[in-house]
Amino acid sequence: MSETARPGEFPGPALRDRILRTRPEELGFVADSDFPSVYGVVVDWPLDVEVASILALRDGSASLYTTSTFGIIGGGGHESVRAAAQDCVHVAAGFLERSVGVTQYPLPPSTSVNFYLLTYSGVRHCAGDLDAITSGADPTRPLFEAAQDVLTQLRLITESRRKSWWQFWR
Repeated sequence: MSETARPGEFPGPALRDRILRTRPEELGFVADSDFPSVYGVVVDWPLDVEVASILALRDGSASLYTTSTFGIIGGGGHESVRAAAQDCVHVAAGFLERSVGVTQYPLPPSTSVNFYLLTYSGVRHCAGDLDAITSGADPTRPLFEAAQDVLTQLRLITESRRKSWWQFWR
């Protein structure tokens, strides 16, 4: 996958690929007592024929990338998004032991959710079964729920902006 989208391509997959290949020091991140091992997480899950990817970083940056034409970038300017993103990264750190180091980052099959943990020593991966996550039986459910909270906060900010913009033009 290319680092930037070509004309006619959706930018979401290229942005997702870029963050997965960016080293933490390029983002200004170093291990510390608050984030000693994981500085971010990308959670990919299938939605019908598309895939949604939630990015959460230790500085509170958060984005939604999709394989369709929709996305939300840069929600970390809002305290609610920042707090949800940082919480998601903390939850992700709890999954280090069940993850494995990877250098390729495929999207999940329609029955799975991929969790890519961004660590200071490389990207690690674990996966959960989508049906089991939904029913509460998969051990990755807490991480999926933390990513869903990031998505909820991004959605609320986006809806608030739309309402303000619409009222401006009325």
